[in-house]
Amino acid sequence: MNDRQLGARLRRALQAERPPSTSAAEARQQASVQQQRRELEEVRRHYAEVGKRMGSAFAPAASEDGRSAAAQPVTSPPDRPRRPPWQWAAAAALVFMLGTGFGYLLPRVGPNYQPAASATSPPTVPASATTRALRLRTVPRAPEVCLETARRGDEMVHLFTINDRSRRLAEALKAYTLASQACREAASP
Repeated sequence: MNDRQLGARLRRALQAERPPSTSAAEARQQASVQQQRRELEEVRRHYAEVGKRMGSAFAPAASEDGRSAAAQPVTSPPDRPRRPPWQWAAAAALVFMLGTGFGYLLPRVGPNYQPAASATSPPTVPASATTRALRLRTVPRAPEVCLETARRGDEMVHLFTINDRSRRLAEALKAYTLASQACREAASP
């Protein structure tokens, strides 16, 4: 049964159910129903036209000579078939491994890197100068008052983070200020 037959059947069924009416409200209702029917028929006609142009989505398309697509001989696949996913994963792993290997083979530049000896070598330094430079190396050390300043600062940060805005914070701020001034005096030459 196609759409037209179904629509005609529906029209007949609706007309058989209702006797002709004469009231204004019923006339408006019938006009509304007629408008909906016209819109429905227009939509059905539109879909039928589109269906004729595009063909069925469920049945195989018919060729020019009337045979269906299922009866057509199978054509050869495209020139290059898609690669399976495992080949892409293997290629990515290979590139990663090669990059890692080249990374280990290339020279590294860092704080203790000493370049290979070149044709023009730098002037040599006597061993005594090298050892003297090592003996002169000093270890920087902070004065005790500066360490106390850091402790006071840590205490203030702790009071701020626990949201303690009491007298303890004010006293810690005074102690930090005094320790900071003492640290500046001790650290200045």
